Amino acid sequence: MFYVYILRSTKDKNYYVGFSENLKQRLKDHNWHTVKSTKSRGPYQLVWYSGFEDKKRALGFEKYLKSGSGFAFRNKHLI
Repeated sequence: MFYVYILRSTKDKNYYVGFSENLKQRLKDHNWHTVKSTKSRGPYQLVWYSGFEDKKRALGFEKYLKSGSGFAFRNKHLI
Protein backbone atom coordinates (compact mmCIF):
# COMPACT_ATOMS: atom_id res chain seq x y z
CA MET A 1 0.00 0.00 0.00
CA PHE A 2 1.19 3.51 -0.84
CA TYR A 3 0.07 6.53 1.15
CA VAL A 4 -0.33 10.22 0.39
CA TYR A 5 -0.64 12.26 3.55
CA ILE A 6 -1.02 15.79 4.89
CA LEU A 7 0.71 16.89 8.08
CA ARG A 8 0.20 20.09 10.03
CA SER A 9 3.01 21.64 12.03
CA THR A 10 1.92 22.41 15.59
CA LYS A 11 4.71 24.99 15.71
CA ASP A 12 3.82 27.28 12.78
CA LYS A 13 0.50 25.75 11.54
CA ASN A 14 1.89 25.12 8.03
CA TYR A 15 0.94 22.03 6.04
CA TYR A 16 3.18 19.43 4.43
CA VAL A 17 2.13 16.93 1.76
CA GLY A 18 4.08 13.70 1.41
CA PHE A 19 4.18 10.13 0.16
CA SER A 20 5.24 6.93 1.91
CA GLU A 21 4.92 3.17 1.89
CA ASN A 22 5.06 3.09 5.71
CA LEU A 23 2.92 5.91 7.07
CA LYS A 24 3.50 5.25 10.79
CA GLN A 25 7.28 5.24 10.41
CA ARG A 26 7.24 8.30 8.15
CA LEU A 27 5.28 10.30 10.74
CA LYS A 28 7.84 9.26 13.36
CA ASP A 29 10.64 10.36 11.01
CA HIS A 30 9.03 13.79 10.62
CA ASN A 31 8.60 14.19 14.36
CA TRP A 32 12.11 12.93 15.14
CA HIS A 33 13.49 15.61 12.77
CA THR A 34 15.16 13.13 10.42
CA VAL A 35 13.40 14.45 7.29
CA LYS A 36 15.47 17.26 5.80
CA SER A 37 12.55 19.27 4.38
CA THR A 38 10.57 19.36 7.66
CA LYS A 39 13.11 19.07 10.44
CA SER A 40 12.93 22.73 11.49
CA ARG A 41 9.12 22.94 11.77
CA GLY A 42 7.90 19.96 13.84
CA PRO A 43 6.22 18.45 15.71
CA TYR A 44 3.56 17.34 13.24
CA GLN A 45 0.03 16.03 13.43
CA LEU A 46 -1.41 13.76 10.77
CA VAL A 47 -4.39 15.66 9.32
CA TRP A 48 -5.38 13.42 6.40
CA TYR A 49 -4.17 10.40 4.47
CA SER A 50 -5.28 8.10 1.69
CA GLY A 51 -4.05 4.66 0.64
CA PHE A 52 -3.37 3.66 -2.96
CA GLU A 53 -2.61 0.24 -4.37
CA ASP A 54 -0.81 1.77 -7.35
CA LYS A 55 2.42 3.70 -6.69
CA LYS A 56 2.10 5.77 -9.86
CA ARG A 57 -1.38 7.00 -8.88
CA ALA A 58 -0.22 7.84 -5.35
CA LEU A 59 2.72 9.86 -6.64
CA GLY A 60 0.46 11.59 -9.16
CA PHE A 61 -2.00 12.59 -6.43
CA GLU A 62 0.82 13.85 -4.21
CA LYS A 63 2.10 15.97 -7.11
CA TYR A 64 -1.42 17.31 -7.69
CA LEU A 65 -1.85 18.28 -4.01
CA LYS A 66 1.40 20.25 -4.22
CA SER A 67 0.14 22.20 -7.28
CA GLY A 68 -1.90 25.40 -7.26
CA SER A 69 -5.25 23.76 -7.93
CA GLY A 70 -4.29 20.99 -5.51
CA PHE A 71 -3.89 23.58 -2.73
CA ALA A 72 -7.46 24.74 -3.35
CA PHE A 73 -8.76 21.16 -3.42
CA ARG A 74 -6.88 20.34 -0.19
CA ASN A 75 -8.26 23.38 1.61
CA LYS A 76 -11.84 22.86 0.43
CA HIS A 77 -12.19 19.08 0.70
CA LEU A 78 -9.46 17.51 2.84
CA ILE A 79 -8.64 19.75 5.80
